[in-house]
Amino acid sequence: MADPTTETPTAPREENPSFVKLAMRNMVRKGRQSLVHFGLTAVGLLAFLVLIAWLGRPQLPGG
Repeated sequence: MADPTTETPTAPREENPSFVKLAMRNMVRKGRQSLVHFGLTAVGLLAFLVLIAWLGRPQLPGG
């Protein structure tokens, strides 16, 4: 009899591309738009972090 551990079932990944592959393909297809959205996200995150740092700065006496 065949050992069930030696059988290798076909992986569903080969039939359905992974989320990362789909995202990369979409980013290549919509190159400029993806870069603009990535830039806006990066600027927004940086602005948010600077705002939080500014609001949470310590109040030093005498200064």
